This record gives sequence, structure tokens and C-alpha cells, in this order.
Amino acid sequence: MVIPSRNGKALLAAALPGIERDLAGIPSEILIADNGSTDGTASSFPQATVDVSAQPLSFARAVNRGIVRSRYSRVCLLNNDMLVEPGFFRALLEPFGRVPDLFCSTAQIFFPPGVRREETGKAVMARDAPTDFPLRCDLPIAGEDHSYVLYGSGGCSLFDAAKLWALGGVEEMYEPAYVEDLDLGYRGWARGWPTVFAAGARVEHRHRATTSRYYTEEQLAQILEVNYLRFLAGAVRSPDLFARLWREAIERLRLLEAQDALRFACRAPLLVPRPVNPALNEGEFLALTHGDVAVFPGRAIAGEPAVLIASLEAPPRVSKGAVVVCFCSRLEIPSAGLLDSAAEIVLVKSSGGWPAYRAAVHQTARKWRAPVPADLPGPG
Repeated sequence: MVIPSRNGKALLAAALPGIERDLAGIPSEILIADNGSTDGTASSFPQATVDVSAQPLSFARAVNRGIVRSRYSRVCLLNNDMLVEPGFFRALLEPFGRVPDLFCSTAQIFFPPGVRREETGKAVMARDAPTDFPLRCDLPIAGEDHSYVLYGSGGCSLFDAAKLWALGGVEEMYEPAYVEDLDLGYRGWARGWPTVFAAGARVEHRHRATTSRYYTEEQLAQILEVNYLRFLAGAVRSPDLFARLWREAIERLRLLEAQDALRFACRAPLLVPRPVNPALNEGEFLALTHGDVAVFPGRAIAGEPAVLIASLEAPPRVSKGAVVVCFCSRLEIPSAGLLDSAAEIVLVKSSGGWPAYRAAVHQTARKWRAPVPADLPGPG
């Protein structure tokens, strides 16, 4: 695992005991990317390997220095202000045995008592109003696990190391931080590599315990806006999709009167490389990760082939081991009878429409290696 840290000795001292306890019995290493610290971090943690940069680096450059030294098939990126709960790492590992071609498993994020839960880990690309930032974290639903999300938080996620390096590591154009995790998840999905939300992997986030020491809230907001524009210009391939998302972003910045970000927008597309052609349709994985699809594990039968049932509404019961994709008026835990018989239930909120439904059917078929039903409802 890689923990970037800049003058975070006290944060590391609080976090490492829980990390070490939870890693017991799991072949692993702890690598601290000491990012220009002057607080004695480099000599304070003999239980970890410390990679020292004399000068402060961006988040992406710091973690890439750590990733290049990692030796295992999975790489966990963990912020120094995250406190892991027992079972964290095993919960992150579990989806890699269940979801084919999985790129990333990301944790459920909590905040200290009395602090508003700004993040949950269930990251979707959606907004409710024109001035909302186009990404948000939805609250998980009771019983939900391994639902598809657009990206895993760069502060508490487990990645397939080979896939991470196939993408070239964390993109370093995002200075000094923010949006690099969105970029990474999006490029993974474009390769056909999913990211899922692991509800049982729980962390408490001491939000912005490092960045707030070096940047004001106004500066952090500006960094976020500019890096989102970098993401659009550098990662979105479809001309029509790019045009829509770019137009929405510029209109939002105008409404917010974000003049610095608007000035950057005039030249952003010229500053970043265009992405490669995606292997998975961007519209499909964006429909899947828009907040309208939730996955509920049932009772899988080992060794039995899955039968995929695509239905317009939830059946009361199905044959043992069946996998169900169906519409619902709202996302909530399925009935006990259905959970008791199905191997998995994938609910699609009716507001997501046919794009979300068909994307859920196709991804569920890939996951369970089951044929897509020939009579799949909906438009072609």
C-alpha cells in the first residue's frame, strides 16, 4: 500500500497501528511517500518503507513514486488522514474474486462525529441543479455491496497493479491534487475495467487534514474546477459527449462567476492529450454509474452457471442461483424472499430509463459470464 504524506507525522502515527492490525495475515508492505516533509517523518516509522522526496510534489507524482516501488499484484492508495476499521483490507480484496477484469475496489467513507458526511465512496456522475459540481457521492443503501461507481477515491481504494500501470499510473497533469482519481476510474472503465463500491471496507476521513494547511478553501475550489476541465479535455473521447459535458461545465462556471476557471477554459483543450478510443462505450458506463443502479448480493451457488433474468419489475422469487436485473421506483433493499433465492439482484431506478437498464444488463452478463437475454426489453 502507498500512503502519500507531507508533514503528516502525527496523522501517520494515528493511522498506522490500525493499518498494521488489519493487514495481519495478508502478504503486504506499507510504503510511505514522504512528500517534502520537514517534521521527521522519514525516520519515524521503521515498520514502513519510506520513499523521500526532498521537495513537495503533487499528489499524483508522490503516489507514482510509491507505486513504482510496490511489489504486489494489488496496490492500495490510502491518505494519511484515513483511519481504517477492522476488516477494511479483506473487504477491498473480496470483489477481485467476484468481478471479472476489476480495476478498482473503493471503500465506504465516514467522517468524525458531528462532521457532515461530504463523501461516502459511492461516487457517481450526476447533479441536481446547473450550479452543482457534476460529481457527487450518494448515500449507500442497506444491503448494497459491489455496486458500480465511476471511480474509486484516491484516498482509500485498492487497484489492480497491472491495470494501473497499463494506464501509465496516476495522471500527473493534475496539479497539485484533485480529479486524478476520477480520471483514473474513467480511463479504466473505457478499457472495460470496472470500479465497485465495497460497503464493508470502512474508513473515517479527517477531511483535508493536509491540503488545508497549504491552501485556502478558495484556492482548493479553484484547483478542483480547473482540474475538472483538464479531465474533460484529456479523458472524454466521444465528440458529442465532450461537447455536452464541456458546455455544461462552462455554463456552470458562468453561473458561479468563476472567472479564473473560465480563463483557463479558453485554452484547456490545447494543453492536454486526447484519449485513445474506448473499448467500452462511454455512454454505457456513464449510465451505469449515474446513481440509478444498485447491486445487492444474494446467495450464489458455487459451481452452478448463472441464469440472468432481465425483468421490468422485481419478481417475488426466482430459481436458486438466478441473477436478476429489474426496474424499481426507488432504490431500496429487495425483499427477503428474493435475496434468499437469487445470487444477485441489480436494481435500476426507473428515472435512469433504458440506458441505465441496458447498461446494467450488459455489465451483469459480463460479470456472471451469462448470455444477454434474447428478449431483452426496451428499444434497440
